[in-house]
Amino acid sequence: MGRAFQNRKESMAKTADAKTKVYSKYGREIYVCAKSGGTDPSGNLTLRGLIDKAKKDQVPSHVIDKAIDKAKGSGGEDFSAARYEGFGPGNCMVIVECLTDNPNRTFGDVRGCFTKTKSKIGTQGTVSHMFDHCAIFAFAGDDEEAVLEALMEADVDVTDIESEEGRITVFAPHTDYAKAKQALLDAFGELEFEADEIQFLPQTHTPVEGDDVAMFEKFIDMLNDLDDVQNVYHNAELPESA
Repeated sequence: MGRAFQNRKESMAKTADAKTKVYSKYGREIYVCAKSGGTDPSGNLTLRGLIDKAKKDQVPSHVIDKAIDKAKGSGGEDFSAARYEGFGPGNCMVIVECLTDNPNRTFGDVRGCFTKTKSKIGTQGTVSHMFDHCAIFAFAGDDEEAVLEALMEADVDVTDIESEEGRITVFAPHTDYAKAKQALLDAFGELEFEADEIQFLPQTHTPVEGDDVAMFEKFIDMLNDLDDVQNVYHNAELPESA
């Protein structure tokens, strides 16, 4: 699987406005995760991983705490997951994950990003069959065999394990996320995860060249500017200088 998960373009919080968007997206995701799986991170491993990731991205504690406190209430917003698929500039494949309280608005906003960049939004399943939906864990270590043994003992359906430059990366089906993480923590104690998430990894890549490069960057920026968009996955392969 290589380093595909590291190559995903993520919006960087370069301005105060961009940081606010990042905080908002984490706050929404933490709220939904805590609301559905429990507000105690020790009993909700997905929430625990999300909080760790938020802290690494320098999300302030008060943003995290506010989202969890909100989830403890009986009311609150009713967010639901929405996923859109299609073909971006240069005919690359794109998956857009959202959390929304208004699916009609979100679909219109996402569709607008596609149409304004000469891209084509499709139906559910249009491109997702060309991606692997994986749980990914990366941490310091070099004993690949011990890691594989621990995961197999926990009945985790390991897709792949890589060991490179003192770091081990584990790939497993997204449905085994909690089981795989618990097995790693049980076997090796408190691990400092460099990666701890669920992603869509492309099975193939599409070179994006020429004028399509600038259009692709515009497309990704437009999607990342939408409050409802949580993650954007694609199989675009950009020139080194891009």
